[in-house]
Amino acid sequence: MADRHKDEGRPFTRRPLIYGRAKGKALSPRQQKLFADLLPRIAVPTDKPLDPYTLFSDVKEVHLEIGFGGGEHLIARAAQNPDIGFIGCEPFLNGVAKTLAAIEEQSLSNVRLHHRDARDVLDALEPETLDRVYLLYPDPWPKSRQNKRRFVGGDTLTSLARVIKPGQILQVASDIPDYIQWTLREIAENGQFTQTAQSRADHDTPPPGWPGTRYEAKAIREGRTPCYLEFERQ
Repeated sequence: MADRHKDEGRPFTRRPLIYGRAKGKALSPRQQKLFADLLPRIAVPTDKPLDPYTLFSDVKEVHLEIGFGGGEHLIARAAQNPDIGFIGCEPFLNGVAKTLAAIEEQSLSNVRLHHRDARDVLDALEPETLDRVYLLYPDPWPKSRQNKRRFVGGDTLTSLARVIKPGQILQVASDIPDYIQWTLREIAENGQFTQTAQSRADHDTPPPGWPGTRYEAKAIREGRTPCYLEFERQ
């Protein structure tokens, strides 16, 4: 799929692996059954060009969450907005298992999952088909030699700009000051997004309807301050 970017005049070079561990404790029998039965029914196909609206029966928007962790934000958003389709990408097996359980328990029909690298989905999506993208508390890869593994980079921002509709939103949240500054620099260098904040206070205030995440709650308990960044696709 990378050749599609070159055909559009935007050379694309995928960086090496940019996420951490893919598995924690062993899955329970119920979780194994969800992987065998539910995940194949709601998995996002990435082997051909993808119009995300075809994944859902009747939605007015499609949102993508990159690295949904335990699924708290993704599930809350989907439950609150049945007329919006949500695609979630997460390589961590146990986070996917928890999210599958919540989808089944709440009978959510507007969630689709990709249990691998989010860049697979970005490569497959047709241009200008997403209404919103969430990147919440990405792995900061704090050591300088690890910075190249941060999700926010020239290649991924180019991919995001390709698939987000003009005028629509990329939201990034982090509690790591260095990652926040990194994101602002990378966005400025990319030149295809404009920050929507009017003041510093906008960075400290969660967007309307924000359900939060388990990691966010932990960060606050440990004295770290979340920062909420919002960028409009030009």
